[in-house]
Amino acid sequence: MATNTQTTWRPHEVEGELSTADKNRLPETVFAFPAKHKLPLTDAEHVRNALARFDQVKGVSDDQRDLAFANIQAAARHFGVDVAETHWHQLGRRPHTQNPAH
Repeated sequence: MATNTQTTWRPHEVEGELSTADKNRLPETVFAFPAKHKLPLTDAEHVRNALARFDQVKGVSDDQRDLAFANIQAAARHFGVDVAETHWHQLGRRPHTQNPAH
């Protein structure tokens, strides 16, 4: 579990694939990184994707990573996704894979 970081994530379920326009209309409370609008957490698939891509988010502080991991954990509980990691450091800070989109 993340430290005593208060989550900002709130359920906001959408149907189907998210287009860029759809993503831009989502409230901040649906993102792992709300200030950056990065890693939407709208369903179990997006939660798993956020875990896989956590280390690809650039330009964020450790405090923002604390919040993002707490948000991912909250969304994972809501959608029934098992999270083996207990701290975001286990996911990484620097990209392990190159993804120019992030």
